[in-house]
Amino acid sequence: MTRTALPPEQLYRACDPTLLPFATTESLPDIEHPIGQDRAIAALSFGIGIDSEGFNLFALGPEGTGKTAVVRRLLDEEAAKRPAPDDWCYVNNFKDPHKPKALRLPPGQGPGFVKAMQTLIDDLRLAIVAAFEGDEYRTRKQVIEDQFKEKSEEAFGLVQKKAEQSHVALMRTPVGLALAPMKDGEVLSPEDFKALPDEEQAAFKKVMEELQAEMEATLKQMPRWEKEQRAKLRDLNREVTAHAVGHLIEELEKHYAGIQPVLDHLEAVREDVIDNVERFLNPAGGEGDGEGESPLPIPMRRPGANPFRRYQVNALVHQAEARGAPVVFESHPTQPNLIGRIEHMSQFGALLTDFTLIKSGALHRANGGYLVIEARKLLMQPFAWEDLKRAMRSHQIRIEAPGQAWGLISTTTLEPEPIPLAVKVVLIGDPMLYYLLSHYDPEFSELFKVAADFDYRQGRDAPAVLGYAQLIATLARREGLPHFERDAVARVVEHGARLSGDAEKLTTHLAAIADLVRESAHWARGAGRTLATRADVEKAIGEHEYRSDRVREHIQEDIKRGTLMIDVAGAKVGQVNGLAVFQLGRFAFGKPSRITCRVRLGKGEVIDIEREVDLGGPLHSKGVLILSAFLSSRFAKDSPLSLSASLVFEQSYGGVDGDSASSTELYALLSALAETPIRQSLAVTGSVNQMGEVQAIGGVNEKIEGFFDVCKARGLTGEQGVLIPAANVTHLMLRPDVVEACRAGQFAIHPVASIDEGIAILTGIEAGEADAKGEYPLGSVNRRVANRLAALAAKVQELSGGRDRKGRER
Repeated sequence: MTRTALPPEQLYRACDPTLLPFATTESLPDIEHPIGQDRAIAALSFGIGIDSEGFNLFALGPEGTGKTAVVRRLLDEEAAKRPAPDDWCYVNNFKDPHKPKALRLPPGQGPGFVKAMQTLIDDLRLAIVAAFEGDEYRTRKQVIEDQFKEKSEEAFGLVQKKAEQSHVALMRTPVGLALAPMKDGEVLSPEDFKALPDEEQAAFKKVMEELQAEMEATLKQMPRWEKEQRAKLRDLNREVTAHAVGHLIEELEKHYAGIQPVLDHLEAVREDVIDNVERFLNPAGGEGDGEGESPLPIPMRRPGANPFRRYQVNALVHQAEARGAPVVFESHPTQPNLIGRIEHMSQFGALLTDFTLIKSGALHRANGGYLVIEARKLLMQPFAWEDLKRAMRSHQIRIEAPGQAWGLISTTTLEPEPIPLAVKVVLIGDPMLYYLLSHYDPEFSELFKVAADFDYRQGRDAPAVLGYAQLIATLARREGLPHFERDAVARVVEHGARLSGDAEKLTTHLAAIADLVRESAHWARGAGRTLATRADVEKAIGEHEYRSDRVREHIQEDIKRGTLMIDVAGAKVGQVNGLAVFQLGRFAFGKPSRITCRVRLGKGEVIDIEREVDLGGPLHSKGVLILSAFLSSRFAKDSPLSLSASLVFEQSYGGVDGDSASSTELYALLSALAETPIRQSLAVTGSVNQMGEVQAIGGVNEKIEGFFDVCKARGLTGEQGVLIPAANVTHLMLRPDVVEACRAGQFAIHPVASIDEGIAILTGIEAGEADAKGEYPLGSVNRRVANRLAALAAKVQELSGGRDRKGRER
């Protein structure tokens, strides 16, 4: 059992100068790979390279470990090796306008097709108007009209000739054609007709009835003749239009030969132009006039609208400037931003839309490549996560409004043809999100089979130290910062070990290291230096702590003034200084707390006052229960405990959790039982198990420094120090002032491996080991505890006044 305080060399592991074979970082090359992330990089390389279904990636790790930068670099490298994907356009579906068609074109040809169609429409407008204003069309149209005129005149001429032969006049009146009797070439008035003999009147009436029947028969033929005329004119118009547009469309078909979807669309355009040539002859007539035209969703004509909008091409996504597969980082992954949206325009109080208002989403832009999304932002957006999974499972992008997908909207809208999807999705998030999704979403593991796990720390070996130096050199060149001297780099490395919480490790939180480099460069420039020195790094660290430690400073002030009661001298029974860590953002600091214990006659209960008032967390409660198990196993193997003990964190007004104070509470309990005072110049941290072994805890550096600051404010005496678990020795990276105080013998760090070691240091009395009979040496702490427990048990027997089975007093 050792009670020797740690030497200064074990309190802070300085960076070995031999690991930095350079004078300044200016001579170092840029870093090529992120440091300490070999496992994550291997996973990313595998996931990016494999093309099998479901092998999408989730890059998990703490913020600041460089996940996004690594993912971007690896994706850019792989994307440059892959071909650019096809372009996608939406065009009008002339047969079913509310279901636009999707066209696939070779990479980069989408914008050209848009311009080609616009040029085609402009040329068609000129060609069609010219054809219909030509002499040939006018002559042929006149022939058709004359034929109809001749046929109608011939039919009515026959009726009129027969009427003249029967002395009946055929007259045109405001209400139509009418028959009237004549005599001597004059039309008879009603009075004159009545004056005629009855026989003559009857003859006239009979003839007029016959003529009326013939005339009505002729008039009934007129609609059929007019229909035949319209059919002939329509055929003429189609013939003339087909001739006018044929060579223009054929030229375009030659250009896009081999692209069948484009050829099919051009053929549909040809048919629609021929069927709706009136749009070109009378542009002011607007849209929605053609036969079979659905009134929705194509908007009606409004002032300034383009009547040829139906022939336009909506280039949804194109690769005109692409140099490989696309890599898309979606920073705002809402449902419309992912799968696309259909915009609307207001017209006469109504919201209308058409295929030209279809807008692409991130999946369209990343199709054939890679899509990167922050998992937290994705999960915060309504419908986005489910629609992303739906697209990945179905391998197609279906543009659908959220309300439409969930049956909340019943109005007519567009239903664009789905586009085939082939994309590798990379989610970036913290480990908790990954594990929650794996546990609660059964589809997640099938869709994201590759986990790239970014570590928060790495070994402190030569390659890692040199990697830090290269990182500094790269950052200096990229951002125009001063380069660092070797000693400055060494201080950055040492700070990296402190951030990792382990002297043998380095943090991979590169954002924190990069910020330290930038701040150090700032102070170096402020001092007029061209190179950053160790002093600049020290100043940057100190200034950062100063900006963050307002709360710590107030707590230290309250302790110094006695508002928060902490003793750093003397000795007291059942009272010990515990240590806790406060985490405020990225700034952590230690705070000592007084822990007290009182014992009395009872039923073997160790009462955790924090738990009783719901201030103690489950881990803290677990630690208190371990105390009871330790006491029972050591001092009450054959008889029940007869005590009642209460433990409390004095002046604690918030929640308490964690088991790092369990050894501290056990020391207070043993002191109260043994009625042996504990040195208040010492503070304690460490958890304990049922065997009395002291276990490692977190935040050991901050805890030591928190108590050191209290002692320094009260005055260092050389008696003060901290007991830490022996397993935490390798984690020590203490502040320089703490190390110097230990070097001067004014402060001490005591590593302990067991409760017996710790209680001996705290009380100055040996704990004592049990002999073969299970008895402890006289005067030892354990003997005093055993005697006190025996006395309590005897008191219980005395108070009970009962008798055993043989009738003897118990």
